[in-house]
Amino acid sequence: MNNAEILKEIIEQRRSIFPKDYSENEISQEIIDEILHSATLAPNHKRTKPWRFKVFKGEEKAKLASEMQTIYKATQPKETFLEKKYQDIGFKINKADAVVSIVVNFSGMVPEWEEIAAVSMAVQNMYLTCTANNVGCYWSSPGIVNHLKESLTIEENQKCLGLFYMGKVD
Repeated sequence: MNNAEILKEIIEQRRSIFPKDYSENEISQEIIDEILHSATLAPNHKRTKPWRFKVFKGEEKAKLASEMQTIYKATQPKETFLEKKYQDIGFKINKADAVVSIVVNFSGMVPEWEEIAAVSMAVQNMYLTCTANNVGCYWSSPGIVNHLKESLTIEENQKCLGLFYMGKVD
């Protein structure tokens, strides 16, 4: 196959694959690095490189799951709190091999929408690289991420756009 055919096949195969479908196999650090590198190749106006990614694995990932469950419980009125949703938050994070926070850094040099678009293109590159490497993934943007400023060390000119879950699929 030529490059155009390979690219077309990867684009056609790209799907959101959720943690319930991830295997127990680990994603190698080499592949995680490749996924993040492909994100940095996304186009961005005035070379602002507005993406900020933080990878959570192992103990850090378990801590993130616990923190998000705590935030959900603290911010949800008693009458709308759902035990299933609370449990799902922990399950999804813990079932994923790696979770990446997706943060946009607003430079002030270009309109904010352009920097959000650049980060979105970076995430699309991550999706395509995951697909090429048989890694399941999906981008989730729960409201809870707005409460993660401290643990993600989000600065005043930044905003978390969600979490990118990744896991091996067989």
